[in-house]
Amino acid sequence: MSSLFSDDEPAAFAPPPGPGPDAPLAERRRPHRLADYAGQPHLLGPQGVLTRYLAAGRLPSLLLWGPPGVGKTTLALLLASELKQPFAALSAINAGVKDVREVIERARRQRGTVLFIDEIHRFSKAQQDALLGAVENGTITLIGATTENPSFEVIPALLSRCQVYVLEPLGPDTLRGIVAKALAEDPTLSQIKVKLKEDHALLALSGGDARKLLNLLEIVVQSTPPDKKGVVTVTDAVVQQVAQRPLARYDKGGEMHYDVISAFIKSIRGSDPNAALYYLAVMLEGGEDVKFIARRMLILASEDIGNANPNALLLATSCFQACTVIGLPESDLILSQTVIYLATSEKSNAAYTAIRAAQAEVRARGVHPVPVPLRNAPTRLLKQLGYGKEYEYSHNGAGNFAAQEFLPDALSGTAFYDPGQNAAEQRIREKLRGWWGEKYGY
Repeated sequence: MSSLFSDDEPAAFAPPPGPGPDAPLAERRRPHRLADYAGQPHLLGPQGVLTRYLAAGRLPSLLLWGPPGVGKTTLALLLASELKQPFAALSAINAGVKDVREVIERARRQRGTVLFIDEIHRFSKAQQDALLGAVENGTITLIGATTENPSFEVIPALLSRCQVYVLEPLGPDTLRGIVAKALAEDPTLSQIKVKLKEDHALLALSGGDARKLLNLLEIVVQSTPPDKKGVVTVTDAVVQQVAQRPLARYDKGGEMHYDVISAFIKSIRGSDPNAALYYLAVMLEGGEDVKFIARRMLILASEDIGNANPNALLLATSCFQACTVIGLPESDLILSQTVIYLATSEKSNAAYTAIRAAQAEVRARGVHPVPVPLRNAPTRLLKQLGYGKEYEYSHNGAGNFAAQEFLPDALSGTAFYDPGQNAAEQRIREKLRGWWGEKYGY
């Protein structure tokens, strides 16, 4: 996708030319109005966040994160169309820093330009750095589309300047609506009498991907001979025969991707190594990215095991590093070892509940003043005001501990961390009780 700018100045948004009759059905059915966009009601419904932005006549820079075929590119085009702003588009596959800088330079002559970057996770750090200034000062409104987690694939500086919105796999009802409208409205398919007798295989093999769904529908309809009455009957058996794929096959880009990783994590959390290994095998056989699997285990090691077994995080980190270096097929052994270790480890979600409780306190009551003894005193004035004066250096106390108040006065005695019911954290509880007595209720 190249820039849609003219050679001279950014122009007001103009949609790309429509596809010809020989284009795939998915291209022919790409909506040209936001009202025709299917799915994502959490973003585009009456109370959706993007709906509210459009009503206000503006958009922030944003990243659209979701699996293939859920409408990321289409949504970006439609948002720019709704706002009638100058528009440019680049693909991270073939655009370089030079292309980015050219777009930004042209955009400076007409502020408010929307720049859409497809597959932004493929941009290098240097390419992403080139966007920072223009995004921050409003020269461009960036819309990036990605199938990868932006937390890992987009540099922090750019991520902090963008809102991230998750596009979900399309549900069965939405997919059925897309099929019905295609059969009724597409100039080619509407000329064919189609009886949709069964749609389970059609929906299952699409995996929540509208592009895959429509292209499969077109192939099935065009390759299935009509009966004596001229009717093409679509059944699950017909779809499977045309697709040459069994329904149970794992689709790493579709809905099953999310279902299987969910079952995988819950099996490890539930201390069932056999179930966890089964779901690991499903993902590996389906071609899942080993780094994605290893990242999820890294999160689990803190969320579900934590200080019940601190070595879990170390092993999960080593697993991620090893998988990154080695890749498939040998990484399956490393993943298997780590899965078994995590599944059979003692469990505790105390670290997870502790930080969530602390965050809830900050969000509910704001930030309280730091106690004066704990404050930094880099200047003479601050020293005169008593900053840091009564602080007791812990290492000067017996056992490297000196009892004093660390929390803000309004939170004195508040315990966010509740050690789990396991041997390791019970030892932690005993240490805390020895240091703090009854202050925190340990």
